[in-house]
Amino acid sequence: MSLSSKLLWLTILFVMIAEVLIFVPSVANTRVRWLADRLNIAAAAAVVIDAVNQMELPQSIQDDALMATGTKAIVLRRDGASRMIASADMPPVVTHQYDLSAVTPVGAIVDAFDTFLFGGDRVIRVYGPVADDPNMQIELVLEDAPLRHAMLIYGRNVFLLSVLISVITASMVFFAINRLLFRPVRRVTENMQAFSEDPENPGNIIIPGPAVDELSAAEGHLAAMQTRLQQTLKEQRHLADLGLAVSKINHDMRNILTSAQLMSDRLAMIDDPMVKRFAPKLLRTIDRAVSYSGEVLAYGKAREAQPRRRFINLATLACEVRDIVTEETDADINYVLDIDAGLEIEADSDQMFRVLYNLVRNAVQAFGADPADEALVQRITLSARRTGAVVEIRVTDTGPGLPAKARENLFQPFRGSARSDGTGLGLAIARELVIAHGGSIMLDETVTQGAAFRIELPDQPVPLDTYRARA
Repeated sequence: MSLSSKLLWLTILFVMIAEVLIFVPSVANTRVRWLADRLNIAAAAAVVIDAVNQMELPQSIQDDALMATGTKAIVLRRDGASRMIASADMPPVVTHQYDLSAVTPVGAIVDAFDTFLFGGDRVIRVYGPVADDPNMQIELVLEDAPLRHAMLIYGRNVFLLSVLISVITASMVFFAINRLLFRPVRRVTENMQAFSEDPENPGNIIIPGPAVDELSAAEGHLAAMQTRLQQTLKEQRHLADLGLAVSKINHDMRNILTSAQLMSDRLAMIDDPMVKRFAPKLLRTIDRAVSYSGEVLAYGKAREAQPRRRFINLATLACEVRDIVTEETDADINYVLDIDAGLEIEADSDQMFRVLYNLVRNAVQAFGADPADEALVQRITLSARRTGAVVEIRVTDTGPGLPAKARENLFQPFRGSARSDGTGLGLAIARELVIAHGGSIMLDETVTQGAAFRIELPDQPVPLDTYRARA
């Protein structure tokens, strides 16, 4: 059963329940009115007859009076005296008596259901005052079958009217709610089903309705969610395509780098001062390129190789980064190394080189993307200090800083780049490598000029066996 059908039947049920709550007091009131009408008719006849002296009425007149009131006997009581106005076929036993001058709401309801359920073959006595005169009372003896029949007819009419009202009310409620609620909900459900079958189709994004209510707000949130999901799917597909392309390139690149590595080894054997100066740097660069090429697929699987941690000299590593970046660019950039010559960190040398290289390289590209004023010094500062077992490394530049969009998507691949043609992979890779070392990397928001990244790296706890071996 659909939700709309359930609403229709529930509305009919609730209206019927409301009608039952109205029916109970109304049927009790109908019974009291029916008895009061009989008393009033009998009282009018009794007063007229009583005014005609005290003579005995002929039986034919008595029968007419009894027939008009539908009773077995009519008694008029005045000032303590009683007079039989009319009587015929008096029953031997009267089973119930009712005083209409002392009827309570609860008593009327109880008497009504008693007549409904058990009446029809009983003789009852009913009495009450005449015209609100306490000194004059009229008393009737009658069968309750006509009363029960009248109540059944009333109940049947009320039931049929209740059913009609319930159907009309339920139909109006159904059509109103179906238009205001169920139709929009059905539209949202059908859209969600269509979107789930083809989430990449822009035509399946729901268009929010013009109405300003909760449903239109839900449609707006659904449209925003579907739009973001489509963007995410496009990015994921782009990443998958990129991963496949990188895998293909990586296969051939490793062979090329291996050949270059062999030639560099031979080049290092040449006895030339200039060659001997640059050959070691060239060899280290090619070695790192070969290592990166072997770990590309690991990053494509969202995992970097576990760091091979050992104590390395941070100042020496920073000098290598500075020298490589200096050779790659012709920009007049002042590099400042504020690192103690004896400061050592426990980290993977190649991975920490990649972290610092990406940060410094981004700073250099920021200077090129937004050239500074000629009077402004282009400076990149690498500083570090140790506090206990934690080393804090800072990479600061005096460039234009990060735009708002880049700050919102910081460290997100393909979204956190500060340049329009950038990929944002540099910061994403740096963050992953730092986290693999158990550290953290963050943007220093307190810097107003340029950008500053702060890296915190903890030393790895030394196993007890290693400590004893050293001792």
